[in-house]
Amino acid sequence: MMDISAEPSSAFALEHMTGLRRGTVAWLESATLDVLMETDRTIRISVAEPEQRAGLVARLHRSGDSYEIEAKGGPTVWVNGTAITAQKLRHGDTVEFGETGPLCRLRVYKGDFRRNTVVDILSDVATYMRVSRQRPLRRALRAAGALTARLSRETSVLFRVSVLLVLVGFAVLAWQQYRLNQLLQQQLSEASAQLDAVGRSLAEAQQEALRPGDLDALRESLESQLSANITRLDVLEQRSTATARAIAAAEPQVVFLQGMYGFRERDGGRMLRQAVTPSGVPLMSGRGRPLLTFDGEGPVVELQFTGTGFFAGPPGVLLTNRHVAQPWENEAAGIAAETVEPVMLRFVAYLAGRAEPIPVTLLAASESADLAVLAIERPGGAMPGLMLAEQPPASGEEVIVIGFPTGLRAMLAQSGTAFLEELRSSGEIDFWEVAERLAAAGLIRPLASRGIVGRVTSSVIVYDADTTHGGSGGPVLDLRGRVVAVNSAILPDYSGSNLGVPVEEVRKLMVAAGL
Repeated sequence: MMDISAEPSSAFALEHMTGLRRGTVAWLESATLDVLMETDRTIRISVAEPEQRAGLVARLHRSGDSYEIEAKGGPTVWVNGTAITAQKLRHGDTVEFGETGPLCRLRVYKGDFRRNTVVDILSDVATYMRVSRQRPLRRALRAAGALTARLSRETSVLFRVSVLLVLVGFAVLAWQQYRLNQLLQQQLSEASAQLDAVGRSLAEAQQEALRPGDLDALRESLESQLSANITRLDVLEQRSTATARAIAAAEPQVVFLQGMYGFRERDGGRMLRQAVTPSGVPLMSGRGRPLLTFDGEGPVVELQFTGTGFFAGPPGVLLTNRHVAQPWENEAAGIAAETVEPVMLRFVAYLAGRAEPIPVTLLAASESADLAVLAIERPGGAMPGLMLAEQPPASGEEVIVIGFPTGLRAMLAQSGTAFLEELRSSGEIDFWEVAERLAAAGLIRPLASRGIVGRVTSSVIVYDADTTHGGSGGPVLDLRGRVVAVNSAILPDYSGSNLGVPVEEVRKLMVAAGL
């Protein structure tokens, strides 16, 4: 039932701009409404109830000639790109419900006329182009399709006829311009032939009207034009090869990290082992998991991991993620910390152009961000380090992510059939042996991918470059090769949301570590 306190001639609607319900409208007709997040990441609007309901993300309250939105402790609510707790909405405001929720726009219609204007349609398309996390080409195609469909469906017949007439007029003008260009080209060709004939006549007559000073001026003019053309070509070449140059410069400074850790008894110093029978057969629990113990002679529990690091700061210093340098924090949360302590059994880095691994040690790990600083034990000949950007990137800018996604598997996939056959014949498929063979063959090289920045905050940068596990700790670069973030995490269930730690957090850790 419509609230009698509001203007009877006003109507309110929440239009879905993204998500599964994109293009649909939810009319707001009650004084207080609940906004609920469904399991498929769509929102449902219903009359508010006194008790707290599952999935409640926001509440709408009628306030004069509009609505006030109130966040209800679930996912963050953004209005026009700014996180809010409560705010009165105006016509055209955009509302985003959580990192994975849809983007909506409030519409306030006066009177009984509930058709969007052309300005509203163009504003919707512009907002989608600005906030969408899709790749630029896909974003542009979807925006063009939505603009065409809405202009043909939601505008008046008079407007559509007017647009058609304008297009016909443009077509006629374009045809006339084409014919004029052809005529002009023909006239220029004839004039050029006449000028050539006059020039030959002047040369044959050896007229003295052409002075040395005129030749110098002409030469300077030609040199100036040539210099301007070369400059323009250089600019075009720089733009087209900026990504390739940034990747080529950064690849030698990105290292492959390989490690193994176990767990040790705090008091007795015994290593955690897998329980075995007297004949050496591993014992399993009722749920099919290995039984672990500090007693017996079973194999020591050894957990292997890979990651990415890169040189930054003083020589011999590497940056990576905290969860790479201390992988047990996520992998072994169920082991009692008061009785067991993690032990790094082996931690090495493979540098570009070196066949042998180099041991690395942890210097410092951030308490507030997913960052860690490592040191290689033999820093001689280490890379000077990638340059850190002074400012964070802006939404919509292009970035480059470099790393070793999927670890050894990606490098094996690129090694070629001959190498794989040789590896299969030798039977050397051990975690460490495979890395050593790849390094000896010069096949440890990082992968690079490009993406677009979707959101920038003080604590995280979101981008859609392709990456996965193993790429953690790699640098996120701008097109000038400067580090703008450290690749940290992915959200596989939400397209285009890879997360990086901003470079400002890197500087804080460097200062705290005395680097």
